[in-house]
Amino acid sequence: MAVFEYSGFDKSGARVTGSVEAATAESAQQILRQQGILLKSVAPEKPLQADAMFGSGRVDLADIEFLTAELSLLLDSGLKIDKGIDLLKSANKKPALAKLLNKISTELRSGKQLSQVLAGFNDLFDPLYINLISIGEKTGRLAAIFRQLAEDLAFKRDLQKKISQALTYPAVILFVCVASVLFIFNYVVPNMATMFERQQDLPFYTVMLLSSSAWLQQYQLLLFGAIALSIFLLFYYRKNKVLQQRWQWLAIRLPLFKPAILLVERIRFNGGLAMMLDAGVAIDQALELANGNIKHSELRAEMQIAISKIKRGDQLSVALRQTRLFPDFFASLLSVGEESGELARIFKEIAQRSQRQFTDWVSRFTSLLEPLLILVMGGIVGGVVVIMMLSITSATDVGL
Repeated sequence: MAVFEYSGFDKSGARVTGSVEAATAESAQQILRQQGILLKSVAPEKPLQADAMFGSGRVDLADIEFLTAELSLLLDSGLKIDKGIDLLKSANKKPALAKLLNKISTELRSGKQLSQVLAGFNDLFDPLYINLISIGEKTGRLAAIFRQLAEDLAFKRDLQKKISQALTYPAVILFVCVASVLFIFNYVVPNMATMFERQQDLPFYTVMLLSSSAWLQQYQLLLFGAIALSIFLLFYYRKNKVLQQRWQWLAIRLPLFKPAILLVERIRFNGGLAMMLDAGVAIDQALELANGNIKHSELRAEMQIAISKIKRGDQLSVALRQTRLFPDFFASLLSVGEESGELARIFKEIAQRSQRQFTDWVSRFTSLLEPLLILVMGGIVGGVVVIMMLSITSATDVGL
Protein backbone atom coordinates (compact mmCIF):
# COMPACT_ATOMS: atom_id res chain seq x y z
CA MET A 1 0.00 0.00 0.00
CA ALA A 2 1.20 3.47 -0.88
CA VAL A 3 0.33 6.79 0.71
CA PHE A 4 -1.21 9.54 -1.41
CA GLU A 5 -1.60 13.19 -0.49
CA TYR A 6 -4.75 14.98 -1.56
CA SER A 7 -6.37 18.38 -1.51
CA GLY A 8 -9.95 19.31 -2.30
CA PHE A 9 -13.25 20.40 -0.79
CA ASP A 10 -15.70 18.67 1.54
CA LYS A 11 -19.48 18.63 1.22
CA SER A 12 -19.78 22.04 2.88
CA GLY A 13 -17.28 23.58 0.47
CA ALA A 14 -14.45 23.89 3.02
CA ARG A 15 -10.92 23.23 1.82
CA VAL A 16 -9.44 19.94 3.08
CA THR A 17 -6.02 18.32 2.77
CA GLY A 18 -4.72 15.00 4.01
CA SER A 19 -3.33 11.62 3.05
CA VAL A 20 -4.83 8.22 2.36
CA GLU A 21 -3.43 4.72 1.92
CA ALA A 22 -4.29 2.95 -1.30
CA ALA A 23 -2.81 0.56 -3.84
CA THR A 24 -2.99 3.03 -6.73
CA ALA A 25 -3.86 6.66 -7.34
CA GLU A 26 -7.18 5.58 -8.90
CA SER A 27 -8.03 3.60 -5.75
CA ALA A 28 -7.20 6.63 -3.60
CA GLN A 29 -9.48 8.83 -5.72
CA GLN A 30 -12.31 6.33 -5.40
CA ILE A 31 -11.91 6.14 -1.59
CA LEU A 32 -11.97 9.91 -1.26
CA ARG A 33 -14.98 10.34 -3.55
CA GLN A 34 -16.86 7.86 -1.38
CA GLN A 35 -16.09 10.15 1.56
CA GLY A 36 -17.78 13.01 -0.28
CA ILE A 37 -14.58 14.94 -1.11
CA LEU A 38 -14.40 16.94 -4.32
CA LEU A 39 -10.79 16.36 -5.33
CA LYS A 40 -8.44 19.03 -6.59
CA SER A 41 -5.24 16.95 -6.65
CA VAL A 42 -3.99 13.49 -5.66
CA ALA A 43 -0.28 12.64 -5.72
CA PRO A 44 2.10 10.13 -4.09
CA GLU A 45 3.41 11.33 -0.75
CA LYS A 46 6.86 12.91 -0.84
CA PRO A 47 9.24 11.94 1.99
CA LEU A 48 9.90 14.46 4.72
CA GLN A 49 13.31 16.09 4.33
CA ALA A 50 14.34 16.23 7.96
CA ASP A 51 17.94 17.09 7.19
CA ALA A 52 17.60 19.25 4.09
CA MET A 53 20.08 22.10 3.98
CA PHE A 54 17.44 24.73 3.32
CA GLY A 55 13.93 25.32 2.00
CA SER A 56 10.40 24.69 3.16
CA GLY A 57 10.90 20.91 2.93
CA ARG A 58 12.87 20.86 6.16
CA VAL A 59 11.48 20.07 9.60
CA ASP A 60 13.93 21.64 12.04
CA LEU A 61 14.41 21.89 15.79
CA ALA A 62 12.21 25.00 16.01
CA ASP A 63 9.32 23.07 14.42
CA ILE A 64 9.65 20.17 16.86
CA GLU A 65 9.84 22.60 19.80
CA PHE A 66 6.74 24.44 18.55
CA LEU A 67 4.82 21.19 18.08
CA THR A 68 5.78 19.93 21.55
CA ALA A 69 4.95 23.20 23.34
CA GLU A 70 1.60 23.61 21.57
CA LEU A 71 0.56 20.02 22.31
CA SER A 72 1.40 20.61 25.98
CA LEU A 73 -0.92 23.65 26.07
CA LEU A 74 -3.71 21.87 24.20
CA LEU A 75 -3.56 18.78 26.41
CA ASP A 76 -3.55 20.98 29.52
CA SER A 77 -6.72 22.60 28.14
CA GLY A 78 -8.44 19.22 28.06
CA LEU A 79 -8.21 18.37 24.34
CA LYS A 80 -7.42 14.83 23.27
CA ILE A 81 -4.21 14.22 21.37
CA ASP A 82 -5.89 13.50 18.01
CA LYS A 83 -7.99 16.68 18.25
CA GLY A 84 -4.88 18.67 19.20
CA ILE A 85 -2.97 17.34 16.18
CA ASP A 86 -5.87 18.18 13.85
CA LEU A 87 -6.10 21.71 15.27
CA LEU A 88 -2.37 22.33 14.76
CA LYS A 89 -2.57 20.84 11.27
CA SER A 90 -5.31 23.21 10.19
CA ALA A 91 -3.55 26.26 11.67
CA ASN A 92 -0.01 25.57 10.42
CA LYS A 93 1.21 27.13 7.19
CA LYS A 94 4.68 25.58 6.83
CA PRO A 95 4.41 22.79 4.23
CA ALA A 96 6.91 20.41 5.86
CA LEU A 97 5.38 20.64 9.34
CA ALA A 98 1.84 20.45 7.94
CA LYS A 99 2.83 17.29 6.09
CA LEU A 100 4.25 15.79 9.28
CA LEU A 101 1.12 16.65 11.26
CA ASN A 102 -1.07 15.23 8.51
CA LYS A 103 0.85 11.95 8.56
CA ILE A 104 0.63 11.75 12.36
CA SER A 105 -3.11 12.49 12.25
CA THR A 106 -3.73 9.81 9.64
CA GLU A 107 -1.89 7.14 11.62
CA LEU A 108 -3.61 8.13 14.88
CA ARG A 109 -6.98 7.66 13.19
CA SER A 110 -5.88 4.16 12.16
CA GLY A 111 -5.68 3.20 15.86
CA LYS A 112 -1.99 3.62 16.63
CA GLN A 113 -0.70 5.29 19.77
CA LEU A 114 1.25 8.53 19.47
CA SER A 115 4.53 6.93 20.58
CA GLN A 116 4.14 4.26 17.89
CA VAL A 117 3.53 6.93 15.25
CA LEU A 118 6.51 9.04 16.32
CA ALA A 119 8.76 5.97 16.24
CA GLY A 120 8.26 5.98 12.47
CA PHE A 121 9.97 9.39 12.35
CA ASN A 122 13.17 8.48 14.21
CA ASP A 123 15.13 11.06 12.22
CA LEU A 124 12.99 13.77 13.83
CA PHE A 125 12.26 12.35 17.29
CA ASP A 126 15.07 10.71 19.26
CA PRO A 127 14.55 7.51 21.33
CA LEU A 128 14.34 9.46 24.60
CA TYR A 129 11.53 11.64 23.24
CA ILE A 130 9.59 8.59 22.04
CA ASN A 131 10.15 6.65 25.28
CA LEU A 132 8.96 9.57 27.40
CA ILE A 133 5.81 9.93 25.26
CA SER A 134 5.18 6.20 25.71
CA ILE A 135 5.57 6.58 29.48
CA GLY A 136 3.22 9.58 29.46
CA GLU A 137 0.59 7.54 27.62
CA LYS A 138 0.81 4.73 30.16
CA THR A 139 0.77 6.99 33.24
CA GLY A 140 -1.72 9.57 31.99
CA ARG A 141 0.85 12.38 32.40
CA LEU A 142 1.25 13.17 28.70
CA ALA A 143 0.71 16.92 29.13
CA ALA A 144 3.44 17.12 31.80
CA ILE A 145 5.82 15.08 29.64
CA PHE A 146 5.24 17.39 26.68
CA ARG A 147 5.87 20.40 28.92
CA GLN A 148 9.21 19.01 30.13
CA LEU A 149 10.25 18.08 26.59
CA ALA A 150 9.29 21.55 25.35
CA GLU A 151 11.48 23.19 28.01
CA ASP A 152 14.44 21.00 27.02
CA LEU A 153 13.94 21.71 23.31
CA ALA A 154 13.55 25.44 23.99
CA PHE A 155 16.97 25.46 25.71
CA LYS A 156 18.55 23.65 22.77
CA ARG A 157 16.94 26.03 20.27
CA ASP A 158 18.00 29.15 22.21
CA LEU A 159 21.55 27.86 22.44
CA GLN A 160 21.58 27.04 18.74
CA LYS A 161 20.36 30.58 18.01
CA LYS A 162 23.05 32.13 20.21
CA ILE A 163 25.79 30.14 18.47
CA SER A 164 24.49 31.16 15.03
CA GLN A 165 24.34 34.82 16.02
CA ALA A 166 27.80 34.73 17.56
CA LEU A 167 29.34 33.17 14.43
CA THR A 168 27.72 35.62 12.00
CA TYR A 169 30.26 38.41 12.53
CA PRO A 170 33.35 36.14 12.16
CA ALA A 171 31.79 34.65 9.02
CA VAL A 172 31.41 38.12 7.51
CA ILE A 173 35.03 38.94 8.36
CA LEU A 174 36.19 35.70 6.75
CA PHE A 175 34.21 36.43 3.59
CA VAL A 176 35.61 39.96 3.30
CA CYS A 177 39.15 38.67 3.84
CA VAL A 178 38.85 35.96 1.18
CA ALA A 179 37.27 38.41 -1.26
CA SER A 180 40.08 40.91 -0.62
CA VAL A 181 42.82 38.34 -1.21
CA LEU A 182 41.14 37.14 -4.41
CA PHE A 183 40.86 40.70 -5.68
CA ILE A 184 44.50 41.43 -4.91
CA PHE A 185 45.83 38.24 -6.51
CA ASN A 186 43.56 38.42 -9.57
CA TYR A 187 43.71 42.13 -10.39
CA VAL A 188 46.24 44.14 -8.37
CA VAL A 189 49.27 41.82 -8.49
CA PRO A 190 48.93 41.02 -12.25
CA ASN A 191 48.94 44.77 -12.99
CA MET A 192 52.06 45.13 -10.83
CA ALA A 193 53.83 42.30 -12.65
CA THR A 194 54.67 44.57 -15.59
CA MET A 195 56.95 46.58 -13.27
CA PHE A 196 59.19 43.55 -12.72
CA GLU A 197 59.33 42.05 -16.25
CA ARG A 198 62.83 43.35 -17.07
CA GLN A 199 64.32 43.16 -13.61
CA GLN A 200 66.77 40.52 -12.47
CA ASP A 201 67.44 39.17 -8.97
CA LEU A 202 64.03 40.06 -7.55
CA PRO A 203 63.62 39.78 -3.77
CA PHE A 204 62.32 36.41 -2.61
CA TYR A 205 59.10 37.94 -1.25
CA THR A 206 58.34 39.52 -4.64
CA VAL A 207 58.93 36.21 -6.40
CA MET A 208 56.68 34.50 -3.84
CA LEU A 209 53.93 37.09 -4.38
CA LEU A 210 54.04 36.82 -8.17
CA SER A 211 54.16 33.02 -8.08
CA SER A 212 51.20 32.82 -5.69
CA SER A 213 49.18 35.15 -7.91
CA ALA A 214 50.01 33.15 -11.04
CA TRP A 215 49.19 29.85 -9.34
CA LEU A 216 45.86 31.14 -8.03
CA GLN A 217 44.83 32.50 -11.42
CA GLN A 218 45.64 29.17 -13.05
CA TYR A 219 44.13 26.80 -10.50
CA GLN A 220 41.52 28.80 -8.57
CA LEU A 221 38.57 27.13 -10.29
CA LEU A 222 39.96 23.70 -9.41
CA LEU A 223 40.62 24.91 -5.86
CA PHE A 224 37.07 26.19 -5.40
CA GLY A 225 35.71 23.01 -6.97
CA ALA A 226 37.72 20.86 -4.55
CA ILE A 227 36.50 22.93 -1.58
CA ALA A 228 32.88 22.68 -2.74
CA LEU A 229 33.24 18.92 -3.30
CA SER A 230 34.76 18.46 0.16
CA ILE A 231 31.88 20.36 1.78
CA PHE A 232 29.35 18.29 -0.16
CA LEU A 233 31.01 14.98 0.76
CA LEU A 234 31.26 16.05 4.40
CA PHE A 235 27.56 16.89 4.46
CA TYR A 236 26.60 13.74 2.54
CA TYR A 237 28.63 11.34 4.70
CA ARG A 238 28.18 13.15 8.02
CA LYS A 239 26.07 10.24 9.37
CA ASN A 240 28.58 7.58 8.36
CA LYS A 241 29.31 5.58 11.52
CA VAL A 242 33.00 5.05 10.79
CA LEU A 243 33.59 8.76 10.20
CA GLN A 244 31.56 9.66 13.27
CA GLN A 245 33.58 7.32 15.46
CA ARG A 246 36.88 8.68 14.16
CA TRP A 247 35.76 12.27 14.70
CA GLN A 248 34.48 11.45 18.20
CA TRP A 249 37.79 9.78 19.07
CA LEU A 250 39.70 12.86 17.92
CA ALA A 251 37.37 15.53 19.34
CA ILE A 252 37.31 14.12 22.89
CA ARG A 253 41.12 14.39 22.95
CA LEU A 254 41.32 17.98 21.75
CA PRO A 255 41.57 20.45 24.67
CA LEU A 256 39.38 22.96 22.85
CA PHE A 257 36.43 20.60 22.27
CA LYS A 258 36.68 18.17 25.18
CA PRO A 259 34.95 20.40 27.81
CA ALA A 260 32.07 21.17 25.43
CA ILE A 261 31.55 17.49 24.55
CA LEU A 262 31.48 16.45 28.20
CA LEU A 263 29.03 19.23 29.07
CA VAL A 264 26.68 18.42 26.19
CA GLU A 265 26.63 14.70 26.99
CA ARG A 266 26.15 15.44 30.70
CA ILE A 267 23.14 17.59 29.84
CA ARG A 268 21.67 14.88 27.63
CA PHE A 269 22.14 12.13 30.20
CA ASN A 270 21.05 13.98 33.32
CA GLY A 271 18.22 15.92 31.68
CA GLY A 272 16.67 12.77 30.25
CA LEU A 273 17.21 10.84 33.46
CA ALA A 274 15.51 13.55 35.55
CA MET A 275 12.47 13.61 33.25
CA MET A 276 12.11 9.82 33.39
CA LEU A 277 12.44 9.66 37.16
CA ASP A 278 9.80 12.41 37.44
CA ALA A 279 7.58 10.29 35.19
CA GLY A 280 7.89 7.35 37.59
CA VAL A 281 10.33 5.15 35.66
CA ALA A 282 12.43 2.74 37.75
CA ILE A 283 16.04 3.88 38.20
CA ASP A 284 17.59 0.89 36.37
CA GLN A 285 15.35 1.32 33.33
CA ALA A 286 15.80 5.12 33.40
CA LEU A 287 19.58 4.73 33.41
CA GLU A 288 19.46 2.47 30.35
CA LEU A 289 17.17 4.81 28.44
CA ALA A 290 19.18 7.90 29.40
CA ASN A 291 22.39 6.19 28.29
CA GLY A 292 20.86 5.77 24.85
CA ASN A 293 20.58 9.55 24.74
CA ILE A 294 24.40 9.90 24.84
CA LYS A 295 25.78 10.39 21.32
CA HIS A 296 29.50 9.90 21.99
CA SER A 297 30.31 6.19 21.71
CA GLU A 298 33.21 6.19 24.21
CA LEU A 299 31.21 8.01 26.88
CA ARG A 300 28.21 5.77 26.24
CA ALA A 301 30.40 2.67 26.71
CA GLU A 302 31.79 4.10 29.98
CA MET A 303 28.28 4.74 31.23
CA GLN A 304 27.13 1.24 30.26
CA ILE A 305 29.90 -0.26 32.41
CA ALA A 306 28.81 1.93 35.33
CA ILE A 307 25.15 0.92 34.85
CA SER A 308 26.16 -2.76 34.88
CA LYS A 309 27.93 -2.20 38.22
CA ILE A 310 24.87 -0.45 39.65
CA LYS A 311 22.66 -3.37 38.63
CA ARG A 312 25.09 -5.71 40.42
CA GLY A 313 24.60 -3.73 43.63
CA ASP A 314 27.26 -0.99 43.54
CA GLN A 315 26.36 2.40 44.95
CA LEU A 316 25.06 4.81 42.30
CA SER A 317 27.39 7.70 43.14
CA VAL A 318 30.45 5.42 43.35
CA ALA A 319 29.80 3.78 39.98
CA LEU A 320 29.02 7.05 38.16
CA ARG A 321 32.09 8.74 39.68
CA GLN A 322 34.20 6.38 37.56
CA THR A 323 32.88 7.96 34.35
CA ARG A 324 34.05 11.22 32.80
CA LEU A 325 30.52 12.63 32.93
CA PHE A 326 30.51 12.76 36.74
CA PRO A 327 33.53 14.48 38.26
CA ASP A 328 33.90 14.57 42.06
CA PHE A 329 31.61 17.55 42.66
CA PHE A 330 28.64 16.05 40.79
CA ALA A 331 29.29 12.61 42.30
CA SER A 332 29.11 14.25 45.73
CA LEU A 333 25.74 15.74 44.82
CA LEU A 334 24.56 12.25 43.87
CA SER A 335 25.62 10.95 47.29
CA VAL A 336 23.40 13.60 48.88
CA GLY A 337 20.55 12.63 46.55
CA GLU A 338 20.88 8.95 47.50
CA GLU A 339 20.74 9.80 51.20
CA SER A 340 17.76 12.14 50.84
CA GLY A 341 15.85 10.12 48.24
CA GLU A 342 15.78 13.14 45.90
CA LEU A 343 17.66 11.67 42.95
CA ALA A 344 15.37 13.20 40.32
CA ARG A 345 15.95 16.65 41.80
CA ILE A 346 19.72 16.12 41.90
CA PHE A 347 19.90 14.93 38.29
CA LYS A 348 17.86 17.95 37.24
CA GLU A 349 20.21 20.22 39.21
CA ILE A 350 23.24 18.68 37.50
CA ALA A 351 21.63 19.18 34.09
CA GLN A 352 20.81 22.83 34.86
CA ARG A 353 24.32 23.54 36.17
CA SER A 354 25.79 21.93 33.06
CA GLN A 355 23.51 24.00 30.84
CA ARG A 356 24.76 27.20 32.46
CA GLN A 357 28.38 26.04 32.15
CA PHE A 358 27.89 25.19 28.49
CA THR A 359 26.30 28.58 27.81
CA ASP A 360 29.31 30.23 29.47
CA TRP A 361 31.70 28.09 27.39
CA VAL A 362 29.95 29.12 24.17
CA SER A 363 30.16 32.79 25.18
CA ARG A 364 33.87 32.51 25.97
CA PHE A 365 34.61 30.58 22.80
CA THR A 366 32.82 33.02 20.50
CA SER A 367 34.26 36.07 22.30
CA LEU A 368 37.76 34.68 21.76
CA LEU A 369 37.04 33.58 18.20
CA GLU A 370 36.16 37.06 16.93
CA PRO A 371 39.42 38.85 17.82
CA LEU A 372 41.48 35.79 16.88
CA LEU A 373 39.85 35.62 13.47
CA ILE A 374 40.28 39.38 12.97
CA LEU A 375 43.96 39.06 13.89
CA VAL A 376 44.57 36.14 11.53
CA MET A 377 42.67 37.64 8.63
CA GLY A 378 44.19 41.07 9.20
CA GLY A 379 47.62 39.45 9.23
CA ILE A 380 46.97 37.72 5.92
CA VAL A 381 45.63 40.78 4.10
CA GLY A 382 48.12 43.11 5.81
CA GLY A 383 51.00 40.78 4.99
CA VAL A 384 50.06 40.74 1.30
CA VAL A 385 49.81 44.54 1.26
CA VAL A 386 53.19 44.93 3.00
CA ILE A 387 54.84 42.56 0.51
CA MET A 388 53.32 44.57 -2.34
CA MET A 389 54.68 47.83 -0.92
CA LEU A 390 58.13 46.34 -0.35
CA SER A 391 58.13 44.99 -3.90
CA ILE A 392 57.18 48.38 -5.33
CA THR A 393 59.87 50.05 -3.21
CA SER A 394 62.53 47.61 -4.36
CA ALA A 395 61.52 48.12 -8.01
CA THR A 396 61.74 51.89 -7.58
CA ASP A 397 65.19 51.60 -5.99
CA VAL A 398 66.42 49.43 -8.85
CA GLY A 399 65.00 51.91 -11.37
CA LEU A 400 66.86 54.77 -9.69
